[in-house]
Amino acid sequence: MVLTVTPSGQSCGAEVRGIDLTEPLASDEVHKIRTAWIAHKVLSFPNQKLSDADQERFTLYFGPFGEDPFFEPIDDHPNVAAISRRADETSSLFAENWHADWSFQEFPPDGTCLASKIVPPHGGNTEFTDQVAAYEALPNDLRAWADGATVIHSARGGYAPDGAHGQDDVDRSMKIRFSETAYQTQSHPLVRPHPESGARTLYSCLGYIIGVEGMDDSTARPMLRELLHWQGKPEFRYTHQWQPDMLVMWDNRCVLHRATGGYDGYERLLHRTTIGYNPAFS
Repeated sequence: MVLTVTPSGQSCGAEVRGIDLTEPLASDEVHKIRTAWIAHKVLSFPNQKLSDADQERFTLYFGPFGEDPFFEPIDDHPNVAAISRRADETSSLFAENWHADWSFQEFPPDGTCLASKIVPPHGGNTEFTDQVAAYEALPNDLRAWADGATVIHSARGGYAPDGAHGQDDVDRSMKIRFSETAYQTQSHPLVRPHPESGARTLYSCLGYIIGVEGMDDSTARPMLRELLHWQGKPEFRYTHQWQPDMLVMWDNRCVLHRATGGYDGYERLLHRTTIGYNPAFS
């Protein structure tokens, strides 16, 4: 088989064919995939009927497993989490707001892998937005502010006991572990160079970002809301349509993502692994 990479035609994203991820990969195949991943930021691999062990092996080609502090793993696979929704579920849609995974960590993950297990007949797309493109197109005044901003991240809005997925979050099939640790904070520059491509990129957004160092909330939050609106503009997006037996990997260092609905009355199940921080590429 010959590995082929077909760009989505949108701001980011590409489809990869000509490779079997149920088998171990040669070093040159891993290099080609990594090169395509850095170039396109989001890769999809159709027609890959992966076991959880296959997905774990693939993940480890790109870094160590990342820590998923608020997800309960599936049985026998401590690094695999089920992103699930029952057909009759009435809870709010999980991860429907723009975010970069676990940006509140000291060393956030490099990437995320999702493998489709149950795909509804319609809806359930995942949207991505290219934060290199968003940064490059920033108006001069907003860019000047962003370039100098160090922002404060926290998981409290989602995973604290009083957060969106805390003690009052009921009728949810996903196994989420809320915790007091979600109140902790971590600061990162708002703009930073991608460690592999060198491109300057906006990192994360309002949600996990709860403030700006040295700036009052009354000033910071309007700026963060304005920036969030910019970050998600349609011209920076790639909309991914899921198929059965598909693996998708994305670069958390330079894209945001969010879930979409539109599949009420149908079950949806994806298995997730996290590509942890890899100092060899930082």
